[in-house]
Amino acid sequence: MKRRSFITLLGGAVACPLAGRAQQSAIPVIAFLHAASLETEMRGLAEFRKGLSEIGYVEGQNVMIEYRSAEGQADRLPALAADMVRRKVAVIVTVANNAAVAAKATTTTIPIVFSIGGDPIKMGLVDSLNRPGGNITGASFLSSDIMAKMLEALHELRRSASPCRRRFSPAPTR
Repeated sequence: MKRRSFITLLGGAVACPLAGRAQQSAIPVIAFLHAASLETEMRGLAEFRKGLSEIGYVEGQNVMIEYRSAEGQADRLPALAADMVRRKVAVIVTVANNAAVAAKATTTTIPIVFSIGGDPIKMGLVDSLNRPGGNITGASFLSSDIMAKMLEALHELRRSASPCRRRFSPAPTR
């Protein structure tokens, strides 16, 4: 899936809970939780905002985004997630394995959307890929199931490929 398509999908997933909670608050708040420094995620944040605007949500106009970063200190993530829950945000968006785990451990009611590089089932985030269950959903870019299939396909390609042969004779030497 292309990054732009994913961001649009993520924006749509975020918008659904926002529509349901629109009556509770004048402007819904999206909590963006990241384990590393936000400076490392600037391009991703710009794409995230763009995806939201494409579905009608503009930061500062009809949606607020609160950014939280653990600045590379994973032990800070549970407290940051708890702060978001106390603020009663509409949705929590995470872009790191440990941030998603911290958010899930903190709330069972606020929707969580994750983008991770691990297996969400093994990490205990979701029940299954087809039916995540609970208040959490998202995308994984390094699922062990997918990696196993990729390695299997590479193995098959290697086995079926014939060795390279030179088509041209070498240039004459003088």
